[in-house]
Amino acid sequence: MATMPADRSPDSTLALLRAGYRFIGERCERYGSDVFTTRILLAPTICLRGRPAAELFYDNDRFQRATAMPLRVQRTLTGRGGVQGLDGPEHVDRKAMFMSIMTPAAIQRLGQLFDDEWRTRIAAWERAGPVSLYDELGRLLTRVVCAWAGVPLPASRVERRAVELHAMIEAPAVMGPRHWRGRIARYRAERWLADLVERTRVGFAPAPAGSALAVIAEHRDGRGNLLPRRIAAVELLNVLRPVVAVDQYMTFAALALHDHPAWRERVRDDDESTERFVQEVRRYYPFFPMAAARVRRSFDWQGHHFPKGRRVLLDLYGTNHHPTLWPQPELFRPERFAGRRVNPFELIPQGGGDHWAGHRCAGEWITIDLMKRAVTNLTTTMRYDVPVQNLALDLHRMPALPPIGLTLTNVRHFSRTDDDRAWSR
Repeated sequence: MATMPADRSPDSTLALLRAGYRFIGERCERYGSDVFTTRILLAPTICLRGRPAAELFYDNDRFQRATAMPLRVQRTLTGRGGVQGLDGPEHVDRKAMFMSIMTPAAIQRLGQLFDDEWRTRIAAWERAGPVSLYDELGRLLTRVVCAWAGVPLPASRVERRAVELHAMIEAPAVMGPRHWRGRIARYRAERWLADLVERTRVGFAPAPAGSALAVIAEHRDGRGNLLPRRIAAVELLNVLRPVVAVDQYMTFAALALHDHPAWRERVRDDDESTERFVQEVRRYYPFFPMAAARVRRSFDWQGHHFPKGRRVLLDLYGTNHHPTLWPQPELFRPERFAGRRVNPFELIPQGGGDHWAGHRCAGEWITIDLMKRAVTNLTTTMRYDVPVQNLALDLHRMPALPPIGLTLTNVRHFSRTDDDRAWSR
């Protein structure tokens, strides 16, 4: 039996918070191994990266999700009792509920709402002076996803709900006030949506047929019971929050267009180039850093022992940058996807494996579609300048974004007759 490399620190929680996205990858390089053991939150933890590790991690016979996610993540990002922490038939049933919402027609409808809202907002951005793209997209996506999901949202509440959703996303990996803002935001949002679910069930707030609100409010589990109102609120947030989180990827796409301006022309009216560009944004830029599971029963793998109950972290960012999978991983090269059929355990920014039976994000197709639409809008419906600013990504911070969310100036509608030499400065 091989000896699993061990991190020397008695507890690596603070080191993880300091290193951020590179915590697992740096130690894998240090130990010359894609698996090592450490202690996180005082608990023994095995860390993994790479395709074989992802294939192992998403084996539901060997791993379970119950109790794997730290409470600080459940109390901010995912919620307690949601689909991410379920196993077996209960998970299959709940995942099927989500997948029933992700039909091609529904994704197309969401995309059309997004395009319409984007074009409407350009006029406001023209008048606004400097625009923080990340903040604007957060509000835009909040309006769009609530309309699509059947969740009533008055214009006066858009800012508040967008701030709450961002607070949940930003809270798990921080200490102090930002973490507590995320916990308070989740409490308020769950209360808001639980009340809405209850009103929908009794007919006071009818939901459009097939909408996320209708599907979740009406869903019955394997025993024929409606979901408890708080759990229904958690799952409804598991529709709203991830869609709003796509504003991170959209900001990264705008950053990539700025850093690699030759791709502006390539993605215009060329769906294949846009697809490659979007996939490389998802591979290259940081999103969710890692996923957690627990060993269901003891087993050995590649000469290493995995004891029952041990928490295991799969490095999503590190797998997307693994040099064996992705030659020159620190270079942004969309052409790497030309003619490449990507294995479901190689590109895993939103989890790996199967969408239906596994723990891969149910909304991944929505993410890709909205990103492609954002790239199209950035290159064919508007023009803008990118003033001098700090655009460096701090990978120690989770989530990592440009410090001021990518500021745009001189936003205006795009005309094909415009001189295209001044896209960004």
